[in-house]
This record gives sequence, structure tokens and C-alpha cells, in this order.
Amino acid sequence: MPAGALALVLLAGLIHACWNIAAKKAGGDIRFAFFTTAIVIVAWGPLGLWLAWRHVPGWGATEWTLVAASALLHCGYYLFLLRGYRKADLTVVYPLARGSGPLLSSMAAVLLLGEQISALGAFGIAGVVGGVFLVAGGPALWHRSHEPEARRRLRKGMVYGLLTGAFIAAYTVVDGYAVKIVLISPILVDYMGAVLRIFVLAPSVARDLPTARSHWRVQWKYALFVAIVSPVSYVLVLYAMQSAPLSHVAPAREVSMLFAALIGGQLLGEGDRWLRLVGAACIAAGVMALAVG
Repeated sequence: MPAGALALVLLAGLIHACWNIAAKKAGGDIRFAFFTTAIVIVAWGPLGLWLAWRHVPGWGATEWTLVAASALLHCGYYLFLLRGYRKADLTVVYPLARGSGPLLSSMAAVLLLGEQISALGAFGIAGVVGGVFLVAGGPALWHRSHEPEARRRLRKGMVYGLLTGAFIAAYTVVDGYAVKIVLISPILVDYMGAVLRIFVLAPSVARDLPTARSHWRVQWKYALFVAIVSPVSYVLVLYAMQSAPLSHVAPAREVSMLFAALIGGQLLGEGDRWLRLVGAACIAAGVMALAVG
């Protein structure tokens, strides 16, 4: 992986971990997804609309299909992620989502986009996935399953984490194809996707405006933070995809788990820090193997 692409992925990972912690603390649902999407459209409007004015008139069916598919997949990803955060622990949902997503997207990149993975690259993917498992709690995950309430939360966390990971893999492949093959601007993929997502989210919010207003009063600070920084994180990843194989970039994104282990453990008061630090080290080694391979 080129050094420039690796630098983009590392920065994106730090930003991604931070906004996921904010989303967890917000405890939001589809209304929170609507708030963040609306703020993205407004806050990033000058840049997004300028690029749209220059490029969107030349789009055909392929470009619109890819952006529409991306918008729907990102909606599913965000809604399952938020629901998982409400129903289970971040340290189960987030690692499973981030660990299963790159595995599936790397497989898809090899099968659908014709990419190849070297032995060192395969070792890097294994390091990332193994590290994600340790950050999630490692063998302690199974011990926790003996307590009824812990078992219920663990089961829900695993379900929502894996579903979220499937959406991550799907939108990664779609967006990777859009920026690498069709050569759509990464900024436009993200911004036009947000414009389309608002139409998907708005009807559910409009059905109960008083509840939406009460949620806004509590969650607006978190929504503002997520909306400002999350597009930066993903656009950096899309730019990295333009110069590096998707099968390397997707797993390398999981360096965010390293930052989540260090930052989240402190902010959310989570235990097993030494185990999570070992997992974070495995992720770091895996990312470096991907960079070299």
C-alpha cells in the first residue's frame, strides 16, 4: 500500500473511532441519523454543491445507480449500527462490525474486482481480524454468555454487529467501484449519497415531530460533531482506494479499533484494557503487513 494511502487510512481510523464513540454516547435512532445527515448537507453544502454543479450534469445511469445504491446501503449500515449501540455494548457491536466488514469486502474485491492478495497481505487481514476479536473481549465473550442479561446483550450485539458488517462490506465494494472504476469524485459519492439519504429518513421523522424535537434538544451536540467529522473520515478512505487495492484499504481501516481501544476504554470506562491493548497491537501489525504487502 502506498505511504500516502496508509497515512489517509490512519487519519481516517482516528476520526472514525471518535465519531463512533460520540454516536454511542448519543444513544440515537433513525432521528439521530436524520439529524446528522441534514447537518452534513448544510455544513458541506458549499463544497458538495460546487462539485455537483461541475460534474453531476454529465452523470449517466451508471453513476446515479451507484450513488443511489451507496445511499441505501449507508442508511442500512447507520441504522443497524445505532440500534446495536442502543441494544448492546459498543465493545461487541463495533469490533464485530469492523472485523466482519473488511473480511467480506476483501473477498468481494478479489472475486468481483479481480484484485489479488499476497501471503503477507493475507497475514495482515488475519492480524486485523484477530485483533478485533481481542479488542471485543476475546475469550471473555463466551464467559459473559453464562449470565442471562449478559447473554441477551451479547447475542444482540453479535447479530447487529454482523449485520452492520455486511452493510459495511456492501457499501465499501460499491463505493470502491464508483471511485476506482467509474472515477466519481469521492466527495461527491459521499455528499450526493447524503442528499439521497435524507429523502429515505425524512418520512419516519416527520410522522412524530414532537418526539424528534425532544431528541434534537438532547442530541444536537453529538449530531453536529458526527456530521462534521464523519464525512472527512470516509472521504479520506475513498481517496485511499483510488491509489491502493480495496482489499488492502478495507482491512487497514480497522486501525480505528486501535484508537477505539485506547480512547473508548478511557471515556466509556470499559475493562480488560490489557487484552484490548494486545488486540490493538495485532491490528497495528496487521495494518503494517497490509502496507508492506
